[in-house]
Amino acid sequence: MRKALILAVTLLVLGGGALFYAVRAARVAPAQEAAFDLARPGQIVVRDHASGFVRGSRTRCERFATAAGTGVCLVTEVAKTYAVVVDRTMKQTRRLHIAGIPSRARVSPTGRMISWTVFVTGDSYNKGGFSTWTGILDNRTGYAITNMEEIPLTKDGRRYHSADVNYWGVTFAGDDNRFYATVSTRGRTYLVEGDYGRWRARVLRENAECPSLSPDGRRLVFKKLMPGGQWRLHGLDLASMKETPLAEPAHVDDQAAWLDDRTVMYAKGPDVWAVPADGTGAPRLLVANASSPTAVR
Repeated sequence: MRKALILAVTLLVLGGGALFYAVRAARVAPAQEAAFDLARPGQIVVRDHASGFVRGSRTRCERFATAAGTGVCLVTEVAKTYAVVVDRTMKQTRRLHIAGIPSRARVSPTGRMISWTVFVTGDSYNKGGFSTWTGILDNRTGYAITNMEEIPLTKDGRRYHSADVNYWGVTFAGDDNRFYATVSTRGRTYLVEGDYGRWRARVLRENAECPSLSPDGRRLVFKKLMPGGQWRLHGLDLASMKETPLAEPAHVDDQAAWLDDRTVMYAKGPDVWAVPADGTGAPRLLVANASSPTAVR
């Protein structure tokens, strides 16, 4: 029986910008190269921009993230999307069917908590024709939340309710409990801090999307919507809540990652770039023809 390869191009409008996603058939190969090890410290694991393979492996993903020898690969196979959890050798350990087009993926520093964001269509409140679903998996227990939009949210000291609440871009702290994410509602975006154990979240500030927590847990990097519709990378000190624009002048539509406690990395065009996290310096090319970077510690 023939297997059809489906190519679908979906136009998404988010925060005044247009996002084009090419959905390609993808799979996780059952056998992997023995030399490839996700847990080897000092390496930068990336997705090859041209082929879609995680470099060094025979695994193709739309989005990929890894930490502590655990990886998550978002794949689209014959119009169905999956979050595939892999071990350090890229062997599949879990496979979850998730609805939508892959957008973001993250693994907590311990490898226990896994999150993903997909774009979906059909929500009745969504006049733009799409929304986001963000899921969280406890890889130790196997408990999964496929859409976190019902998490109790506090805004301005009060419980917040709205039918159009959307979450995306989760990033976890090293305790596997505290997390940060973006929430969108009534035409605005907010940075939220969440407590997984108590299952609640609170708004910290407006106009901060796709946060990423530094390895030391003290700072966030996020993209901020600027006049004219461009996203610019900014840093946030969590103790002082001081915001610092980074020295990347270009539009960056990515959830940045941390190369180390002083440097962030991100996809810009077909390549991965790096820039200091304190607002100094200048952007530099880090890995050509790549995306979804993770620094293995």
